[in-house]
Amino acid sequence: MCLGVPGRIMVRAGEMGTVDFDGLRREVCLSYTPEARPGDYVIVHVGFAISLLDEAEAVRTLAVLRAIPGGLDEISR
Repeated sequence: MCLGVPGRIMVRAGEMGTVDFDGLRREVCLSYTPEARPGDYVIVHVGFAISLLDEAEAVRTLAVLRAIPGGLDEISR
C-alpha cells in the first residue's frame, strides 16, 4: 500500500518546488504535474507530486491524517 499526502505548493522553480504539508515544508519534484502553480494543492508520494487536488479535499484529508496519532509523522522524516 502507498500513501499520497496532500500539500500546498508554496514556490515553484522549474520541475522542483517547495510544498507545505500542514506546516512542514519539503522540496518536491513537480515534473508529473506541469500545470501546478503556487497555491495549488497536490498529492505527493515519495517526493513526487502525482496529481492536483482541490483545496476542500486537501483540507478534509489533512484533518483525517491529523486525527490519527502520528499520522503526519512520516513526512517529517
